[in-house]
Amino acid sequence: MTRTDVPRDDIRVAVSTVIFSLRREPDRERASVVLPLVRRTRDPHEGQWALPGGWMDAAEQLEAAASRTLGETTGLDPSYLEQLYAFGDISRSPSRVVSIVYWALVREDASLAATSENVAWFDATALPALAFDHNQIVDYALWRLRNKVGYSRIAHGMLPELFTLADLREVYEAILGRDLDPANFRRQVEGSGTLIPTERFRTGSHRPARLYRYNHDVELAERGPLPSTSSLSPATV
Repeated sequence: MTRTDVPRDDIRVAVSTVIFSLRREPDRERASVVLPLVRRTRDPHEGQWALPGGWMDAAEQLEAAASRTLGETTGLDPSYLEQLYAFGDISRSPSRVVSIVYWALVREDASLAATSENVAWFDATALPALAFDHNQIVDYALWRLRNKVGYSRIAHGMLPELFTLADLREVYEAILGRDLDPANFRRQVEGSGTLIPTERFRTGSHRPARLYRYNHDVELAERGPLPSTSSLSPATV
């Protein structure tokens, strides 16, 4: 059989995004990692929740498509955006669809983000059955986040510009799903060279806590030899 004899089915390319944020609830011991999902309004999987996304335009860059579809479905502007993986298993959709999946972080508390009848936030570790293979995609994105937080300053994507060490530890504990010793954590992060102490303090019912900022000369995450072509690249957030 020659190359021209091979049957060709149409293959469509979609872009989806797993976007993580932090939710603090008074009745929970620690903050949780949450993400927005979109309810599907058409078949296949009508009525099920799915990751925000959409079809890619032919003249569009991948990262621009991810940012656009995310904004159209959730109205969110991520502080960090990175390509996660390409999912293209033949059985993942009734028609052949390859999804280029991105993962993103937002600094805003998820409880303040807009929701609607078809957009809602879910605990990333307690999801319902999602459309297509989106449960598998979220599991992979969580695995990537937990691994990356150990060797990069990716936690900055969930923090405001100024933060306390307790704020930073809260992000780590939410991502890792376990408590960290405050004294050991302080020694490790202060010795990492990624934090710059400021002269400002947060005051309240407890002892004033010093506010820190990240050293922007240190990359948010290692991209290897890839160029930083986007305003959302780690070098600029």
